[in-house]
Amino acid sequence: MSSVLSQAPMTGAAMDRRVKVPVRRWRLALGAAALLALALLLARAWPSGVPVSRADVEIAPARTGPFHDVVVGRATAQPLQSVLLDATEDGRVEQVLVKDGERVEAGQLLVALSSTQRAQELMARSSEAAQQLANFSTLRAAWMQAQAQQRRSLTEAGFELERVRRLHQRNRELAATGFLSPSALEDSVDKLAMAERLYAQLQADGREELAVREQSVQAMQRAVADLNRRLEAMRAASEGLAVRAPVAGRLTGLTLQVGESVRSGTRIARLDSLGRFKLELKLDEFHLARVHEGLAAELLHEGRRHGLHVARIDPQVKDGRFSVELSFDADPPALQVGQGLDLRLTLGQAQDALLLPDAGFYADTGGAWAFVLDADGRHARRRELRLGRRADGVVEVLGGLQPGEQVVVSPYRAFANASTLELH
Repeated sequence: MSSVLSQAPMTGAAMDRRVKVPVRRWRLALGAAALLALALLLARAWPSGVPVSRADVEIAPARTGPFHDVVVGRATAQPLQSVLLDATEDGRVEQVLVKDGERVEAGQLLVALSSTQRAQELMARSSEAAQQLANFSTLRAAWMQAQAQQRRSLTEAGFELERVRRLHQRNRELAATGFLSPSALEDSVDKLAMAERLYAQLQADGREELAVREQSVQAMQRAVADLNRRLEAMRAASEGLAVRAPVAGRLTGLTLQVGESVRSGTRIARLDSLGRFKLELKLDEFHLARVHEGLAAELLHEGRRHGLHVARIDPQVKDGRFSVELSFDADPPALQVGQGLDLRLTLGQAQDALLLPDAGFYADTGGAWAFVLDADGRHARRRELRLGRRADGVVEVLGGLQPGEQVVVSPYRAFANASTLELH
């Protein structure tokens, strides 16, 4: 039975299993062969890295030399001082007496404005001031008249008191010799006492009256003075309609036209100082921490060297740059506002260091790495670097390179993701 069973024909399921095993193995072998072929193809296409033509890149050696801590930049000439002229009143342009770009003197009339409302207000204030001044004059005249009347009354009362006093003295002498009765002497004493009381009363009443009048006059005087101050302020504001040059200088930015309406605060023009300049320099934000006031700079202009120093720093960074204002140590050369000038700003003393050209690779890598050539000069491999200061067209190498090693310093945008370059 066992031999009969062993020679029995195979069922359909068993036959399917024996057929599927070789097919699965064949498919795996075919996939492995395809991957191997693809790997060989890629290896043949890029055997040593991304191919790059030497003519398309710039290669420079790392060299040892003095690092001049100097920044070369393009500065712009600006006036040393500028005065802004703004309208202080609303008005209408009646006259424009100068042209943009002209030199003007201090106090020179530049623009004449007019304001109907301001003129009416000034007339009303002037009329009120005139009326108050007339009232003050009338009150002061009455006060002076009261003073004169009091002086006359006191003079008359004093004369009468002196007359009564002399009469009483004679009566006392007559009474002493018996030629005047005691009753007549008593009448004389009473008349003298009455005259003294009337004189004292007249003095007291006069003082009170004059004090009241004086207070009224002083109050009116203060009111008139305050009104005059307001009137002067209004006149000064009206004079503000006549725009004058506060200092001598060159006028720039004047664009007003006759008939144009001007609002208070409108910029009319700018006055720039004559023959006195400063330079404005834009620097890379990389230098912000190292620039400070007092740093020396040098300008070569028309064959002459001019010394400058950093006078002010604007730390606000815009588009990766910040502004530095430089002043001349002596009289500046003859310049034009807006003129571009190349200058050298010294950030520190010269020191020996390992240097690379400050080229396009720095902008693409931030100085963190670079492609360094092998000894055969045919391959450049990506290597991490430690770079320091940048100045005068070079960058200081602090680590990652040895003197004499060749570095690709041109921009890396075309192959920034590569690890190795094949140079041909």
